[in-house]
Amino acid sequence: MSLLEDLQWRYAAKKMNGEQIPQEKLDYILEAARLAPSSSGLQPYKVFVISNRELLAKIKDVAWGQSQVIDCSHLLVFAAWDGYSDERVSEVFNYTMDERGLPHSTMDDYKNNILGLYEPLGKEWQADHAAKQSYISFAMAIAAAAEQKVDATPIEGFLPPKVDELLNLENSGYKSTLLLTLGYRDADNDWLVNMKKVRTPKEDFITKIK
Repeated sequence: MSLLEDLQWRYAAKKMNGEQIPQEKLDYILEAARLAPSSSGLQPYKVFVISNRELLAKIKDVAWGQSQVIDCSHLLVFAAWDGYSDERVSEVFNYTMDERGLPHSTMDDYKNNILGLYEPLGKEWQADHAAKQSYISFAMAIAAAAEQKVDATPIEGFLPPKVDELLNLENSGYKSTLLLTLGYRDADNDWLVNMKKVRTPKEDFITKIK
């Protein structure tokens, strides 16, 4: 199937049946998330893959009781940097230069330019910028899940500080940004499963400027 057909097939499942997805499908989805583009290639986020039922139950309690959290196969928690620093940016760029066989100093001018732009904007702006990068990875995971015929439900309805606490993120430099449940739809109990997919009409969504 084409990507457009896969995206037409997918929807945000409201009920999942608890069936486990094969490891190879999970790995494929995670690799798509890892390969996603990010600003300056910094990838200022990471993904937690949770299948522990006790922990999932606790997360459900701070995610407005959404049943997919406990009935999914795996829950992905995307967490982004809480800010940019010379140490963090240098670590990423130095690793990149090592992988490419180049001196660390190769990226110094670019790194200093980034920090010079970001630092005056403050930690709140930086955290928001990093969170936006995690959304790109999140979208790639959703598309990959559709390709693998795995249901993926995006969830912004949760209390990030509570999830941070459950994952011991308070002093890690990361903040949770998004949840994504992976699993299989419970077609007999999901009110949305047979509903027509509706999106903004093309003529309203696309504006062509010549």
